[in-house]
Amino acid sequence: MGCCPSAPNSGDEDASGTNINYPHPSAEGTTPFRQYSLAEIMAATDGFSWDNIIAKGGGTIPNYVFRGRLPETQQIAVKRFSKNAWPDVEQFRKEAIRAGRLRHRRLVNLIGYCCDKDERLLVAEFMPNDSLDYRLFNAKNKTMEWSMRLRVACYIAEALEYCSNIEGQALYHDLSPYKILFDEADNPCLSCFGLVKNHRNGRYYCSPYMPPECRSGMITPKSMIFGLGYMIRDLVSGRQIPQDHEMLEMVVGKQIPIRPDSRLKGEYSAEDATALLELASQCMRHKPNDRPTIKDVIATLAQVQSNAAGPSNAGDSEGT
Repeated sequence: MGCCPSAPNSGDEDASGTNINYPHPSAEGTTPFRQYSLAEIMAATDGFSWDNIIAKGGGTIPNYVFRGRLPETQQIAVKRFSKNAWPDVEQFRKEAIRAGRLRHRRLVNLIGYCCDKDERLLVAEFMPNDSLDYRLFNAKNKTMEWSMRLRVACYIAEALEYCSNIEGQALYHDLSPYKILFDEADNPCLSCFGLVKNHRNGRYYCSPYMPPECRSGMITPKSMIFGLGYMIRDLVSGRQIPQDHEMLEMVVGKQIPIRPDSRLKGEYSAEDATALLELASQCMRHKPNDRPTIKDVIATLAQVQSNAAGPSNAGDSEGT
């Protein structure tokens, strides 16, 4: 059975009668969005084989991400939620369709979903060049260059600005180095899976990467700013801040000093590193209204990038 037919006309209905507004063919990223059958996903992932697991999400309700391949040889990533995460099938369907409308060059395309029987599945394009956490924190890897770290910060901020500005303000949940993936051209992209969060009984279940307000079930555009600040700290320091709740409270409340990554050996100026750490500190302020806007963040990142010794986007096949 073909899995990626030509995009239907806008306004087509899925199997449940839900109206789907597919991305326009002229939009960035033209892979059509559709509903998959469980049989298609089972075939693509070899029956959710453990050998195909590429990530596991923690938190109150765990989830798994599987590598898969469609008959047309397109590689995919499939996020598998439990029924407990989304007991309301219609709510899951609506959230998936809403996220599937988004298309931006800094955002991984969500190309489909499945809510057959007890399954709640999201289907995305596969990113072949690992994630930021693997590149940045794995001591066996080559040290990530300063220019690439700046590129990551700028590109992810750009993706979040897109999410903030579109109609209805799509909120991105649980931004972390695990959600930043690299495409075939080695450009950093934001995983689309963060647009559809584990949901049950009207509450969002958060990991330690989330800001304090999310623990009471509240999330706003300023919550995304907190996660961006956390990521900028990681990029500058090159090490992972412990993720338990007590440490996070200490990091936010006491502003523990973070030193730049010693492996960079002078690739950056002290002024640029200081500016980024100050920006991260502002983004991680306890009260949401005290955090900067996404436009303020982008302006600061652009200034640091322009101060860098060389163009940080060299080699970007898309340009900026």
